[in-house]
Amino acid sequence: MKGRTENTLTGIDIFSGAGGMSLGAEKAGIQVISAVEINKYFSRTYTFNFRKTQIIQEDIRKVDPENMMRRPFILFGGPPCQGFSISFTKRNEDFNNLRNGMFKEFIRFTAQLKPDWFVFENVEGFSRFHKGKLANELSQAMTDIGYKNLFADVLNSADFGVPQIRKRFFMIGNNKGIPFNISYTENKTVTVGEALSDLPSLKNGDKTDELPYKNIELLSGYAELMRHNSKSAKQNYVSKNKDYVIERYKYIKQGQNWSAIPDELIGNYKDKNRCHTGIYRRLDPEKPSVVIANYRKNMLIHPFEDRGLSIREAARLQSFHDDFIFQGTLDSMQQQIGNAVPPL
Repeated sequence: MKGRTENTLTGIDIFSGAGGMSLGAEKAGIQVISAVEINKYFSRTYTFNFRKTQIIQEDIRKVDPENMMRRPFILFGGPPCQGFSISFTKRNEDFNNLRNGMFKEFIRFTAQLKPDWFVFENVEGFSRFHKGKLANELSQAMTDIGYKNLFADVLNSADFGVPQIRKRFFMIGNNKGIPFNISYTENKTVTVGEALSDLPSLKNGDKTDELPYKNIELLSGYAELMRHNSKSAKQNYVSKNKDYVIERYKYIKQGQNWSAIPDELIGNYKDKNRCHTGIYRRLDPEKPSVVIANYRKNMLIHPFEDRGLSIREAARLQSFHDDFIFQGTLDSMQQQIGNAVPPL
């Protein structure tokens, strides 16, 4: 088996989600030939946007890599990460937790497929979980398989032109003896305002499939890049928040969070000292976004309008171009965006 088809570099995406890494790989010249994802809605989104890729909707533990199309030039993916997140590590110390064990499936696929390169992605906390024992175990396993040149570090998506501060652990290696490092281009920091300025104004609970872009005289380079082949803004879907939530939004200025809400409007929070700083955060148009994760649950607020973010706005902040269409329920689409690796 070879990792090239008619001089085209090929890739396999495991734990693919909606396809953020696949989209980035395609933009980098990789032909993604296969992907594995267990969630039906995530798989549906992937199938819709990657028509030529074989998608296997299955528990990865039941997938035999030998049955996939051919050995890829590169294998990439990000196993489920809930147990490794900073907020979970103090109360979830089960080293043998089944979900935490999913990273071993990445090792299994690498060992069997033997790609020239691999890219492993996870939350920042992966590198510190059990005092680094897990990251060391991954590194040792990859070295034993034959990947001697390893890069392992926490990368911030804002350093790569994404309008979002999102720190994630990456391990990258090859079995060709090629020394390498991550090279940062001189990307100008992209702000929320630059990312969203041409998207349509919306209201709480809007569910509009397609709307025209705003007529912006000086369209930002980032917005122009995200428009891609699209002639209009699609999937302008906003969660319907209750009236008391919208009333809270009115007190929060750009860059502020829940702490700006008057006490009488937030009495249901018994201990405000335990509130996360990301709760009820109104985005600052002059800065990159805070992390887009569970942005509906966290009540992230549009920088200028008293409402949550739309699907298209959140996708923009994750660097999905505007003709990338999400499938499934609104909750699922929000989760797909929050879970994704920013393609850019």
